[in-house]
Amino acid sequence: MKTIKTFAAVVALTVLPFATFAQSITATASTLDGAEAQIAAQAHEAGASYKVTEANFNNGVHMTAELTK
Repeated sequence: MKTIKTFAAVVALTVLPFATFAQSITATASTLDGAEAQIAAQAHEAGASYKVTEANFNNGVHMTAELTK
């Protein structure tokens, strides 16, 4: 039983740093460069880095990114 509690504590402490800050942001523009520039500006304002998770081209660009610190 002690082993299970120890394992659960290790898993919780391992996952905790990743769960402390994860924010999804979006931007729309007429070009990829414009949308990414908006994402980069939002990330810079939040003091975070970003990873683009989705980009859709349909009469413009809609981009989604995840901020990480």
